[in-house]
Amino acid sequence: MLYGLLSFGKSFNPVKDIPDLSGKVIFVTGAVHGKPDLPAEVPFPAKTPDSFGHSILRAHITGNVGLGFESILQFAQHNPAHIYLGARSEAKGLAAITQIQTQLSSSHPAIVCPPISLILCDLASLSSVQTAAREFHRQEKRLDILMLNAGVMALPPAVTEEGYEVQFGTNHVGHALLTKLLLPTLLSTAAEGHDVRVVAVSSMGHFLAPFWRGIELATLKSPQASMSTWQRYGQSKLANILFVRELARRYPTLTCVAVHPGLVATNLYETFEQGILGVPNKIAKRIVYRSVQSGVCNQLWAAVAPVRKGEVVSGEYYTPVGVGGQGTAWATDDELAGKLWTWTEGELEGVQAE
Repeated sequence: MLYGLLSFGKSFNPVKDIPDLSGKVIFVTGAVHGKPDLPAEVPFPAKTPDSFGHSILRAHITGNVGLGFESILQFAQHNPAHIYLGARSEAKGLAAITQIQTQLSSSHPAIVCPPISLILCDLASLSSVQTAAREFHRQEKRLDILMLNAGVMALPPAVTEEGYEVQFGTNHVGHALLTKLLLPTLLSTAAEGHDVRVVAVSSMGHFLAPFWRGIELATLKSPQASMSTWQRYGQSKLANILFVRELARRYPTLTCVAVHPGLVATNLYETFEQGILGVPNKIAKRIVYRSVQSGVCNQLWAAVAPVRKGEVVSGEYYTPVGVGGQGTAWATDDELAGKLWTWTEGELEGVQAE
């Protein structure tokens, strides 16, 4: 099993294969373009040790590797009613919207760009997520596509505002709360007969999760400093997969999937430029890395491919493009999915948008 390292999936051309999105409302997290701002409490040394004890450059990613940006750019070409961009930086979020509008008018002058609105949302802060959901509800009564694209990677031991391990708190807990708060709107949209999707951008990196337990639930409200950077990252990406798996089981009127975008040639993988992984990474760039335009196809496919024809199966994890069954054993562990759901619900109990 290659876990998505190499891609032999379906052909998907966003220009031709994304259908008309008339009437649809879309929310994409982490779509700013360029390097993100970081929470002040998270240190940013030039290098940090990897799990092998070598020094590697540390990259911080909040969905800004181009995939969220490119998703909105592609959606905007197919006549949606409104697109919402979730980002923690107002300046970068507004700049991204301007860039999308400019790029669209330049490359497709005949297309009228749909409304694109910024919603400030720092996934490392539950109060910020609450405010974001409240702002969305103030503007909308419908939500057709929720794309959970934002995330962080390869951070040193740290915690979020509420005390969760920073990668898990951002990649899973923040997105889980956003989904919970937007769930009534997702369900009411589905009840009106619309095709509603939740797409979580995970990673083949979920195979780095602790092999003995998958997710260290007992110590998530700590920096988990005894675990390697990559184990902490891997469990957060595994949580993305298990969360949508359980979400799909509990809410069958929604189509919920997790995706791996492939190895995308962005600043995400600059993390590996130093140390033991430097040479293999440079070789991989020439052989298996994908452009952002190619890498975005899997999450776009998951957002629009037909469910009735059996192309998309709710609860599944897909590698590019549309290839199921590529996760680890933990990724299909329903018992662990249930435990994660129970833990998450317990942590978020009483947190409401209003």
